[in-house]
Amino acid sequence: MTGNVIRSGAVFVIAALAACASTPPIQSPTAQEEAPPRDVIAEVRAAASAANDGIDVTPLRDPLVADLWEAALRHEAERAFDQAEAALDRALELIPDDPELIQWRAELALVQGRFDDAVRWANASWEKGPRLGGLCRRNWTTIRIARELTGFPDAAVAAGRQVERCTVEPPVRM
Repeated sequence: MTGNVIRSGAVFVIAALAACASTPPIQSPTAQEEAPPRDVIAEVRAAASAANDGIDVTPLRDPLVADLWEAALRHEAERAFDQAEAALDRALELIPDDPELIQWRAELALVQGRFDDAVRWANASWEKGPRLGGLCRRNWTTIRIARELTGFPDAAVAAGRQVERCTVEPPVRM
């Protein structure tokens, strides 16, 4: 009888262990889980409209680049960034000093992780642009994000301060 008790006890232990092994473990969130991807283009473009400073510098769009502009928009929406860049490069051959086109190239470089290119393009846009308003905020936000993502927090903070300088308080009207 003792042998039967031992055998039935062993069967019980084996059954209990099998039940534990078949139960999926409860997963708690960990710090190592990936964060959702960052939409850097949306961040940069949101900065353009972040302030109501009354400055809206919108150059007349050259009809020579209108089709290339539309093609770049389409390609960007499809996340075909190389094709969008190619369209912008062709537009820049026609109008090399257009700060809006140059900034757009910066944003495409940023989204593709080419941070040095993004900074270079954003600086070039700032040099040729109005240095105030939405485009200026896009320039410096691009630089800020590029510096954040490459581990240069001091440079990112400095670029963030420049973003603030792009906004001019509108005059008080009575």
